Amino acid sequence: MQKEAILLNGGYCNSLTHYSRFVTREVQIGNIPMGAHHPIRIQSMTTTDTMDTLGTVEQTIRMVESGCEYVRITAPSIKEAENLANIKKELRLRGYDVPLVADIHFTPNAAEVAARIVEKVRVNPGNYADKKKFENIDYTDAAYQAELSRIYDKFSPLVKICKEYGTAMRIGTNHGSLSDRIMSRYGDTPHGMVESAMEFIRICEDLNYYNLVISMKSSNTQVMVQAYRLLVQTMTKEGMNYPLHLGVTEAGDGEDGRIKSAVGIGTLLADGLGDTIRVSLTEDPEFEAPVAKALARRYLPRLLKEELHANSPFRGLGGNYSPFQYHRRSTDEIENLGGHQVPRVIINLEKENLKDPAILNSVGFNYSALLDKYNLTDQACDMVYLGNQLPSFSFPGGLKQLYNYKTWVKLADKQNCHPLFSLTDFLSAAEKDEKLNFVKILAEELAVEQLVGLEKTIFVLTTNAENAMQTIRHAFFKLQNANIKTPVMIERNFDGLNLEDFQLYSATDLGGLFIDGFGDGVWINADGIPLSVINSTSFGILQATRTRISKTEYISCPSCGRTLFDLQETTQAIRTRTAHLKGIKIGIMGCIVNGPGEMADADYGYVGAGVDRITLYRGQEVVKKNVKTVNAIDELIGIIREDGNWVEKE
Repeated sequence: MQKEAILLNGGYCNSLTHYSRFVTREVQIGNIPMGAHHPIRIQSMTTTDTMDTLGTVEQTIRMVESGCEYVRITAPSIKEAENLANIKKELRLRGYDVPLVADIHFTPNAAEVAARIVEKVRVNPGNYADKKKFENIDYTDAAYQAELSRIYDKFSPLVKICKEYGTAMRIGTNHGSLSDRIMSRYGDTPHGMVESAMEFIRICEDLNYYNLVISMKSSNTQVMVQAYRLLVQTMTKEGMNYPLHLGVTEAGDGEDGRIKSAVGIGTLLADGLGDTIRVSLTEDPEFEAPVAKALARRYLPRLLKEELHANSPFRGLGGNYSPFQYHRRSTDEIENLGGHQVPRVIINLEKENLKDPAILNSVGFNYSALLDKYNLTDQACDMVYLGNQLPSFSFPGGLKQLYNYKTWVKLADKQNCHPLFSLTDFLSAAEKDEKLNFVKILAEELAVEQLVGLEKTIFVLTTNAENAMQTIRHAFFKLQNANIKTPVMIERNFDGLNLEDFQLYSATDLGGLFIDGFGDGVWINADGIPLSVINSTSFGILQATRTRISKTEYISCPSCGRTLFDLQETTQAIRTRTAHLKGIKIGIMGCIVNGPGEMADADYGYVGAGVDRITLYRGQEVVKKNVKTVNAIDELIGIIREDGNWVEKE
């Protein structure tokens, strides 16, 4: 067996404070190897009917042209598995030798057929050998071991075929489809996800089969990140270093889908984890690869110049930080910042025209000239930075204003206005705000001995470092070790980026910190990006990290050959009717495979049950079966009304 695993001292990555890629074993998938020192590979999944050979071939070609290096195709039964041979033949005749991956759920016999045809099979340990009935079973150790023996017998034929044919395998755990057996023993947890995969990995190793890739997918970014981290820690303890496929399931579409994917995938890439990625958007699959490429491209220069940091990163961190369980950093509450307050959003208006109150429409304060008043939206920012500008109109009473110190000190009326200092100016200032002072600090220059005992203060932590997430995280470790409980706003500058890269990079750098429990607010600067996008991205990052819910959340799958209705059209129709329901989570699933499970985190569910038939859920409970598609959205809204969670649009 190839063993290159790095001793991580009980951690999950080479370093928490520098970029260093975790080196995995190489796995050969067709003519494109992955893992080890190879580039981060890009993949996606077809949405066509697998029995539609030409349609699947043509969509696969579009995916390859958009950047896909591996293409996954669903094989729900033997007939689809057999048709993979026709799809592969036609692709080869057209000059495309892209490795194909068969996606398997519930059907071991289909997997065994596909493994003889394609370059890789993906199996879900939650449903490959188990049927989910949502039962809680009290296993004795002997009974549990008997279940593992049963799984060994059911799974080993596929392993032997993969060995014989040189076929790779992805063991892909889904948070939403853990077996009743795993749920009964480990619960609905990252630990359960990891053990679900490890049981299958150990069987493979017992049969001397090592051509494996592992994934830990979830629609909840906190769970997803924690599960991958715990997986790496668990594997290295057992001498394993299998490559990782990264993905956030059911991320959704548009801005939300990109931000949510970047929070989950980007956080792990920043930690040096991940060998192949798929961005799961509720859009045509050829639109997924460019987003995944943009995420991976950011780390290519770092791969070329990385250094190895064997610094025992998980010792002496202080506080209650754990990479495997969410704990928000403990801070003092000052005004409405820190403590148990939700993270706040600051928007930079320094370069805007401050003569027209309509400028605030872009940041959630809709101004009515007729009534001369503001209406707040659910994504109204909490504070605006004005630099040295003095507005010529009155601001809403609930909107704090932040000025550079030398301008603030000259204000005749300081009501709701607060100063921003450099640390040097703050320490020497003769006048300070009695309520709230902001002090900007460069993370790489943070010296805790200068920060002890500062009162009525909020730190604004920023960085110029390329490895922004690790650099700022290191500063938070210093604050924790010194027991400094001052709230911290995280500031990042993303000037000169196009809109999509801005969303992806900001979600990566800030999202990773909030998943780790760090930060009491966000302040994003980006020249060239509209204020409305900066504002919605700020709230979107907090929503994706589950640290502040400001709008309806849609857990929608990216569609595949199993989908039983037009997922994109349906998602938009549901969004149009329900987007005003702040804090409600709605799952929109194409089929039964991931539906009930991945919706475990949703309040309501809309799941394809057959041709022109929808099943509606309240949480995991089926409320209505076989509803006609034309009536399904109205019926869904009816259930929301019954629960008292419906409000009319204003």
